[in-house]
Amino acid sequence: MTKTVNEIRKDFPIFAAPGSGDYIYLDNAATTQKPLAVLEAVSGYYTNYNANVYRAIHRWGEESTRQYEDARSKVARFINARENREIIFTSGTTDSINLAASSFCRAFTSPGDEIILSEMDHHSNIVPWQIASEQYGLTLKYIPVLPDGTLDTETLETLWSDKTRIVAVTHMSNVLGTVNDVKALIEEAHKRDIPVLLDGAQSVPHMSVDVQDLDCDFLAFSGHKMCGPTGIGVLYGKASYLEKLPPWKGGGEMIRSVYHDHSEWNTLPHKFEAGTPNISGAIGLGAAVDYLSALGMERIHSMESSLTKRLLKGLEQIQGVKVFGKAPVRGGIAAFMKEGVHAHDLTQYLDSRGVAVRAGHHCAHILAKKMNALSTARASLYFYNTSEEVDRFLTILDSAGDLFI
Repeated sequence: MTKTVNEIRKDFPIFAAPGSGDYIYLDNAATTQKPLAVLEAVSGYYTNYNANVYRAIHRWGEESTRQYEDARSKVARFINARENREIIFTSGTTDSINLAASSFCRAFTSPGDEIILSEMDHHSNIVPWQIASEQYGLTLKYIPVLPDGTLDTETLETLWSDKTRIVAVTHMSNVLGTVNDVKALIEEAHKRDIPVLLDGAQSVPHMSVDVQDLDCDFLAFSGHKMCGPTGIGVLYGKASYLEKLPPWKGGGEMIRSVYHDHSEWNTLPHKFEAGTPNISGAIGLGAAVDYLSALGMERIHSMESSLTKRLLKGLEQIQGVKVFGKAPVRGGIAAFMKEGVHAHDLTQYLDSRGVAVRAGHHCAHILAKKMNALSTARASLYFYNTSEEVDRFLTILDSAGDLFI
């Protein structure tokens, strides 16, 4: 039987927590709420079989290892990876991209080589490449963002060169909500034998992402943006690339043998998981994947699409409100400004009326400068939001004009 949105909300203890009342949470692009199943999975690890993974010849260690690797299997199925070993557990999207940028540039670039990013990328997909470019003498090129919030694919054609080594772009913008046509971009890159990394922090939680269908070479995403715990994330990489990349961090478990003057690396995925991992986080992420899979990513996407249309239509009808981004394909994110009101003041007012949104540059300075809007308010949706919440938010937002005259 298909759950209604009100039945779904009952799975999330925070919505019934003391003092939560009818508080409207529209800050889902920053982090999402956690269903009871995830909370119980994390608690269950610490309560019932807390032990370190691998090499333990006792029941608790074996159980923790089994649960940890089961989580890897769940994630692999969720994004349709070919093999479990293509799933690397990290602390989140930022950690994943730092790993990829450092290891890839070390293995596959020489001074003078080029990397293509985009102007709508989150800092997590810009700064790691900047650091690597300084270290290895590389040049960064950026795909421009057009006024409608889409990528300028015509200019992209002028960016390719025989020195291009990788393209790293966001799948879905955390500011504009734009869902980029990454499949077409990947096809163009692969014609030139150039790999592509996708920042999937905003796409993986909200739509079906099939890495084999997209044919991306790397994909980074975070657990906490998809009902999982904080501090856990994933770097997917094709095994053909991961096998060639050097490890990013050194320590326990990522080695096969250690000698006085060198070490031999472990097999995938352990080569990239040095030290004690976030075991409870991975198990919690596995539970989140189970929860999302049970609901169905197609249904989740459909529910959010309906809410997004309602939100955007309502924002357009409020006098003095400007919404950024008009891409034809977009997710449930709306960055906006209200005439005469600073985004921080507006956000504080909304919170006083029981609505949580975010304000600032949203870790996208380059895009904020391009939009000439260094601070915007941002409302972001998830499947547990309701149409009534959207309508009430719009009513409260509309009333803000009277307060700040």
